[in-house]
Amino acid sequence: MFAAMKCLIFKCCVLAASTLLFVACGDNKSTSVNDNPVFKQPGLKEVTEKIQGDPDNAALYFERGQMLDYIEEDSLALTDFQKAISLDSSKAEYFSAVGDMLFEHKDISGSLKWIEQALKINPRDPASHLKMAKLFIYTKDYKSAFSEINTVLKQDVYNAEGYFLKGMAYKDMKDTANARSSFMTAVQVAPDYKDAILQVGLLYSARKDSLALRYFDNAYRIDTTDLFPIYARGVFYQDNKQYEQAKAEYKKVIFRDNQYADAYYNMGYVFMQQDSVDKAWRQYDLLTKIDPTDAEAYYNRGLCNELMGKKQEAISDYRQALTFYKKYPEAQAGLKRLQGN
Repeated sequence: MFAAMKCLIFKCCVLAASTLLFVACGDNKSTSVNDNPVFKQPGLKEVTEKIQGDPDNAALYFERGQMLDYIEEDSLALTDFQKAISLDSSKAEYFSAVGDMLFEHKDISGSLKWIEQALKINPRDPASHLKMAKLFIYTKDYKSAFSEINTVLKQDVYNAEGYFLKGMAYKDMKDTANARSSFMTAVQVAPDYKDAILQVGLLYSARKDSLALRYFDNAYRIDTTDLFPIYARGVFYQDNKQYEQAKAEYKKVIFRDNQYADAYYNMGYVFMQQDSVDKAWRQYDLLTKIDPTDAEAYYNRGLCNELMGKKQEAISDYRQALTFYKKYPEAQAGLKRLQGN
């Protein structure tokens, strides 16, 4: 294959947790940030007004922190979580929320301390046990992960997240049968559990089973703001060499979000399979404008230039790719081909 295809993965944030903590702790005036336009949004505006009327209510800060976390206003969310803790340090869920946020930013050791504190406060707190399970899955300590999950399921046999995390552990272990069973149980317990529905779809998609499309459709119906299920449909069609259907799905994604890089990558890949190198070049060219530091975009555009006989343009793109990824083997090989050394 010439063109590089982006993997079908969920992406994590890259903001360092240490930066989050610095911002959050630098100035913890509880309502000094209330002039931030973020707090004028529906829902946030109402809870902010409640905070202004009752500035010592820890539960209100925690409620707003959860809302901010949901819309990925991470520094503001962490500030609110820590304010809640400063007002009431007896709530395990407050510490657990900070631990979960740090985990999402790959600060594993920092996350562990907060979750352990949550469990000291409430050894039966299901949220903290499940967050510990996430940590263990991340470090591939599956035995410990299952122990944490089973602790929760013994307390509550209908805890959908417990089954979902079991599924993620099994999936990581390449045990697709048990993974699918666990995800299906999560969906049976909570029919609108979008992440579990998506995971079932992805497992069927990996088998090139068209049942995947039904699950992706269901996931999209639950949350039409999330374009990933549409993108996943495109990948399913692409993997099955149904290229026109794949392009149609990617176009839907790009129409809704013209910054959705993976859709451009895969559209370029499909055009390459269809020998439409000039159209593939256009996709990769757009990617260099979306992210001018994307080495892979320059490499793929360079490859298209090379295939179209545009030697100097290809050399320039390969060099540009190496500017951002100094040991990019394919770009190095491209330069060697064209420069002969």
